[in-house]
Amino acid sequence: MDAPDDLRAVMRHFATGVCVVSTHRQQEDGLRHSAVTVNSLTSVSLEPPLVSVSFRSDSSFLTDLMEARVWGISILDGGSEELARLFARPRAERDEAVRTRPAEPGPHTGALLFEAAGWMECRYRDHVVAGDHVMVIGDVVGLGVRGTRTPLIFLQGGFHRFEPPQT
Repeated sequence: MDAPDDLRAVMRHFATGVCVVSTHRQQEDGLRHSAVTVNSLTSVSLEPPLVSVSFRSDSSFLTDLMEARVWGISILDGGSEELARLFARPRAERDEAVRTRPAEPGPHTGALLFEAAGWMECRYRDHVVAGDHVMVIGDVVGLGVRGTRTPLIFLQGGFHRFEPPQT
C-alpha cells in the first residue's frame, strides 16, 4: 500500500459526526443555494466561537462558499442517513435536493438549515490550504439545538447511529 491508501485504511477506524453544510451564490435570477455532506467539522475555539470544515481543493461547493463567505451547518441525527446520502451525491443531484428538501434560511446568513439535531451559521474568518484540501475557518454567528437526539456517525465507510447508555 502507498501512504494515501494506508491513511485511508487507518482513518476508517476514526468515528466522526455527519453534517450538511450549505451556502449560496448570487446569480442573475437570485440566490442559488448549494449543500454538501461533510464529516470534517471541527471545533477550533470556544472564545471566540470558531469552527472549521474541510473540502477538496477542486470542490465547486468550496468555490461557492468562498464567494459567499457564509455557510450553515446542520448536524445530522441518527434518523438523517437519507439526507446525508442525498447531499453526498454528485453536484446536479445535490442541487435538485436543495430545491426539493425542506429547509429554512438561517436568520444570520441566509444559508439553508435542514432539520437536524443542531445547527450553526458561520461567517468566513480564514482558510488554510493543506495538501489536497482547504480548511475553512468561520466565526459562529448563530447556533442552536433541537432537543436531545441520537447522532449520526460515519465509521468504516458507513453510517451508524450512536446509542448512548441508558442511565
